[in-house]
Amino acid sequence: MTTTDTLLVELGTEELPPKALKSLGLSFRDGVVAGLVQRQLGHGEVSWFASPRRLAVQIADVQVRGEDKQLELLGPPADRAKDSAGNWTPAAAGFAKKQGLTPEELQVISTPKGDRLGLQRTEPGLDTSECLGDIIHEAIASLPIPKRMRWGASRVEFVRPVHWVVAMLGEKSDHGQVLGLTTGNVTRGHRFHSSGDIVLQRPEDYVQALAEAKVVASFEQRQQMIRDQVEVEASALQATAVIDPDLLDEVTGLVEWPVALTGSFEERFLAVPAEALISSMKEHQKYFHLVNDKGELLPNFITLSNIESKDPIQVIAGNERVIRPRLSDAAFFFETDKQTPLADRVDKLEKVVFQQKLGTVADKTRRVQQLAGELAAQVGAPVEEARRAALLSKTDLVTEMVLEFADMQGIAGSYYALNDGEAPDVASAIAQQYWPRFAGDRLPETTTACALGLADRLDTLVGIFGIGQPPTGSRDPFALRRASLAVLRIIVEKELDLDLRECLTVAAAQYAEGVIAAGTVEQVLEYMVERFRAWFEEEGIPVEVFRAVAARQLSRPLDIRNRVLAVHAFSQLPEATALAAANKRVSNILGKLDSAHRFGEVSTNLLQEPAEIALAENLETLSTVADGHLANGEYREALASLASLREPVDRFFDDVMVNAEDDALRNNRLDLLKRLRDQFLQVADISHLVVSK
Repeated sequence: MTTTDTLLVELGTEELPPKALKSLGLSFRDGVVAGLVQRQLGHGEVSWFASPRRLAVQIADVQVRGEDKQLELLGPPADRAKDSAGNWTPAAAGFAKKQGLTPEELQVISTPKGDRLGLQRTEPGLDTSECLGDIIHEAIASLPIPKRMRWGASRVEFVRPVHWVVAMLGEKSDHGQVLGLTTGNVTRGHRFHSSGDIVLQRPEDYVQALAEAKVVASFEQRQQMIRDQVEVEASALQATAVIDPDLLDEVTGLVEWPVALTGSFEERFLAVPAEALISSMKEHQKYFHLVNDKGELLPNFITLSNIESKDPIQVIAGNERVIRPRLSDAAFFFETDKQTPLADRVDKLEKVVFQQKLGTVADKTRRVQQLAGELAAQVGAPVEEARRAALLSKTDLVTEMVLEFADMQGIAGSYYALNDGEAPDVASAIAQQYWPRFAGDRLPETTTACALGLADRLDTLVGIFGIGQPPTGSRDPFALRRASLAVLRIIVEKELDLDLRECLTVAAAQYAEGVIAAGTVEQVLEYMVERFRAWFEEEGIPVEVFRAVAARQLSRPLDIRNRVLAVHAFSQLPEATALAAANKRVSNILGKLDSAHRFGEVSTNLLQEPAEIALAENLETLSTVADGHLANGEYREALASLASLREPVDRFFDDVMVNAEDDALRNNRLDLLKRLRDQFLQVADISHLVVSK
């Protein structure tokens, strides 16, 4: 009968980085579990804990000792174990020596291939207590810690100084040293609400013992408590708390015993752009902001305290005192910046470097202004407003507001543009030029903003690729992957019929001669179209469907998208597999022809076999239908109409010899196959739907 017990491992530390706490906790859990699995030690339910001063894992039903394994080691055939004189052969002696035995200690083991010299033995399972220290060390080594630190005179390294280590398997807690500390069963509670050591009798006591010491050990439970408390506080004001997931994770990493408190600030600050106030509350003070039923910012905030104060009013007052100077700064910057029109700041961009080889931000602005005007004309946006928005698009980089609140870039410019009397379309484009900022983010709402956002990103892509600095591995300092996907999303989801190759060519033309390397446009185009592959994979579309369209080397994203969806729908038809295989076969046949071979029109007079006559007639009829759909961009309907070719195509390959001895017959049949393939190629190369096994 297998004996099991509960395992508890806890690292007690100085305050851990709050933004990284969740990932550290999950990684530590995964590392400990992986160590057990690697050693074939069974276990039950796994729980993980992470708070500002601890990472912990509790695992139920861990095997105290692994299962014994029956091993059978086979050596040379038994009939070759001794020579004619009865002496052990070198093969037998060598095998025995390798096992630490004499040849006489080996056994004769019957196998399906005959008797073999060998041995059977039992390898005892691992003792969990004996290997627990190694498991913990391996889990610690695998934590995602970019920079480790040392403390005191110790050579030990970790993300923060470690003060205690709990390692309990049942009641046993002596498992050697971890990070220079002897493991034990002693933990500690809340830094302020608890004093002294907490001795654990059993791992199962962990959660309750810490709760009594004012520590909610579970990250998930603590996060839910915070969410619930924040919502209760907001409801008391008949308001809605805006709970940003990243901020919620960070705040959960800052407190062990969460207590939500509501504070306020003067209404006069509401004259400042709400985004600046929210940025100050979130980034600097970790406050949740509140809005009314119209989504308007209210002069209140909710903060999370890590203590249960006897005088919460004083705690609230302290938080209000702290936030007031930050909001005063934002108000001062806003009023100061408004005194200088954005147009008067354009010259200051001459002193801001965009990239050493690509010039200043002013240089980039001039390029983007020209490109935005060209794109605006193509997408039906007002050209002069697009050019004006481009001219002013980066001027807020030299405002006090953006210098203090970096995430106000674009947003601040939009407010200042309206203050300067710029057209509303220009102001909104300045704010929306950065949309989408991340995967799933909203897209620009106006065509002017789309033109500006596309121009800005295309200029960066061409420039950075053009000087030989494309993304490599995990290194992408100019966020070109994100820029590529943003361009594709804007074009596709806004249904803009733009040719990427043409757009990139115009972007490259804005650079001075010699700056951009030859071939850059095609390099960037290939890179961007390849971003589509991951996009479609996330939508559940097989990669071979994308490759079928990519083989056409197209450059209109909206058109590519429509073709991919059409090919995906076609691939679901019962005729698709056979037609894809036929196209593959045709491709192979045509690919073997001499490059000097010249194709011509199919001659009906040279069609002799019933199967080739039927194929030619069906192809002619169905091509007329398909071409009508293609003229309207109806790729799905075009492929669906061609699906009827399956039967005549199958008959053709069953009944007709393509490589006829008569040159005229052979060439006419090759022309017919090329006509078939070309018809499908008007949409995609469906031969790619044939998946190699």
